[in-house]
Amino acid sequence: MPTRVIRYCFRMPDNSREDFRFELNAENLEFRGNLTEGLPPWTKLEFHQCANCPLDAAAHPHCPLAINIYNIVQRLDGLNSYDEITVEVVTKQRWIAQRTTAQLAISSMMGLVIAACGCPHTAFFKPMAWFHLPLASKEETVFRATSFYMLAQYYCQKEGRAADFEFEGLAKIYQNMQTVNCAIARRLRVATANDSSVNAIVILDSFAQIVPFAIEESLEELRYLFSPSFSGRQSRPSS
Repeated sequence: MPTRVIRYCFRMPDNSREDFRFELNAENLEFRGNLTEGLPPWTKLEFHQCANCPLDAAAHPHCPLAINIYNIVQRLDGLNSYDEITVEVVTKQRWIAQRTTAQLAISSMMGLVIAACGCPHTAFFKPMAWFHLPLASKEETVFRATSFYMLAQYYCQKEGRAADFEFEGLAKIYQNMQTVNCAIARRLRVATANDSSVNAIVILDSFAQIVPFAIEESLEELRYLFSPSFSGRQSRPSS
């Protein structure tokens, strides 16, 4: 099966580099080569376990999400949230570079990792990881999440399964992610000396909160994008 390689390269404030390589397996859309030995106590499943976690510690002694972010946390713990860094994201198709804060760069990378970590609550995000968009804005995230969800419903319908075109399932997915994010933030407050990784999760959680809100508001903020499909014109809402 083909794989997809995504690289994140951090140019640190002291001009040193930290490079991360992620290889997605096309068969299950999860990462290859996860670390399974020498893990710290904060990665254990029962350490600040999510209230909605469906896993059993006997079968899963370590939290799959914690395992996958451990290397990030360990190597980038020296960064403060608002340290200015340059991040480069490289795939086979493109190269993206941006000067930004540590918390935003780490949040983007963690968003990729969490999506493909193997946690049952993040399974929906696996296709989004395959088509990863680095440093996505909130509007881009809402657009991608709702579009991917609708495509999933199309395939459900084609297979004769019940399809949800009212986004009720998507709202539930993001509500569950809010619980996951809170628990992971508690883990990281124990695991880290600086705040960049914790605030990266806080940023992801703000995205998790905005999607259900956008659904409740009937996705009106995105409606203008589809005005060519309607008779008449739809102007962009004022900010």
